[in-house]
Amino acid sequence: MLNERAQRLLKTLVERYIVDGTPVPSRTLGQLAGLELSPASIRNALADMEAMGLVASPHTSAGRVPTARGYRVFVDRLLTLGPLEGALVRELEDNLHPDSPQRLAQAASQVLSELTHFAGVVVTPQRADIAFRQMEFLRLSERRVLLILVTMDGDVQNHILTTERDYGPSELVEAANFINQHYAGQGLSSASERVEAELRTLQSDISSLMALAINLGRQTLAEQTGAMVIAGGNNLLNVRDLSEDLTRLRDLFAAFERKTELLNLLEQSRNAQGVSLYIGEESGVTPLGDCSVVSAPYRINGQVVGSLGVIGPTRMNYEHVIPIVDITSRLVSSALSYSH
Repeated sequence: MLNERAQRLLKTLVERYIVDGTPVPSRTLGQLAGLELSPASIRNALADMEAMGLVASPHTSAGRVPTARGYRVFVDRLLTLGPLEGALVRELEDNLHPDSPQRLAQAASQVLSELTHFAGVVVTPQRADIAFRQMEFLRLSERRVLLILVTMDGDVQNHILTTERDYGPSELVEAANFINQHYAGQGLSSASERVEAELRTLQSDISSLMALAINLGRQTLAEQTGAMVIAGGNNLLNVRDLSEDLTRLRDLFAAFERKTELLNLLEQSRNAQGVSLYIGEESGVTPLGDCSVVSAPYRINGQVVGSLGVIGPTRMNYEHVIPIVDITSRLVSSALSYSH
């Protein structure tokens, strides 16, 4: 338990360290905290906090730095969050339009990165089945057909089909018309099951093309749901706290490439009511040992469908980053709910 004086010293120390990244000497800390204490009293208070694991004393310095545990106490008890500046909110609103979920995820990760100067991450919506609005076919060459698939969200997918035989333009139009008339508006998984049953009885020359198109569309879109979009990872190369240890930095970028650990971590925040914060080793992901992850879920009409956040150093401006993640999740939820 920290008394009021110790809390004020810790708050001042963390805020100072976040700004300049250098250990804070006890004399400087006393001046910044505005407490009428002797240097000896401040040193004693800092020694107590060091014993509690809240601050550490680097070997090369007489000053103190906050530990991950110190940051946790700071965020949970000492941080006062205010509303975002109007200009930042307007920038977010301008960049997050009710478009397809995939393009919205790209835009959200990009704007999170730009506003924080760290890495912005978005887990795209996970859906059991994906409905499509329209399919079209375009002959490219012999036995090569371009499939144009438009989802109900307005997302356009292009896929090249390699077919067993050559199809003429009239056959491609006939196949597209049949699919759009009988299956448009349905989920691709359920449509796939119906296609297999119905096309066996249809005995049409174009039935194999239609089955191929729907199955490929289903597989491709299923792979894209629940994916992670990361923007601004290179920003972390400019963070002194991270770039000084190239081995840890390589491990971090390897985790970005694998995505599995980050996906699992961000999935945890889907159950949170608001912003979740993982500081250092709290994430359980070893390459994130020197990082903090600020994340929040987003919704479509009240139902959680994904999560987003920011990955940066533990020495980040939490007062700035937490509200940005919070308002971004709200704006993404609003944009997706509006488009539905």
